[in-house]
Amino acid sequence: MGTPQFILNLRKKIGHDELWLPGVTGVILRSGDGGGGEGTAQEVLLVQRSDNHHWTPVTGICEPSEQPDTAIMREALEETGLQIQVDRLLWVQAIDALTYINGDVASYMDTAFACSVVPGTSSIPHVADEESVAVGWFHVDELPAMKPRFEHLITIASTGTSRSPAGWGPAST
Repeated sequence: MGTPQFILNLRKKIGHDELWLPGVTGVILRSGDGGGGEGTAQEVLLVQRSDNHHWTPVTGICEPSEQPDTAIMREALEETGLQIQVDRLLWVQAIDALTYINGDVASYMDTAFACSVVPGTSSIPHVADEESVAVGWFHVDELPAMKPRFEHLITIASTGTSRSPAGWGPAST
């Protein structure tokens, strides 16, 4: 889908100044045989972003009044063509400011979830919008280079462990 319209409208007024936004991350897991399920997962779905070519789990921004779980299900469908379900909360974490290639600056309160493909639906992903150039399943022990916070999230999701009972993320990004 690209940048949400409400952000484009804000950018017309504030330029590249920092925005504080509600973000979501979905660590979408499946077992090595293509089945779903947290804890038994051997593979994670990753997308390669078109703006910087980094590999990440599915990420996105909540639309105004949209719940985080609904947002990550929408983002996964828009980016990969897959219907997913949220299995559990992984963490809620403030992410340090990011400066995008176009100069826009944003910080996020990221709500991260462990997810799986809805049973009975396709688990074959495809690039479904302009935000990604590639999408695929990766063994959790053979990940492409990515930011440490994403590696940590994948470990938490695939092992069923968490940093704290409340699901708060680590202090550093």
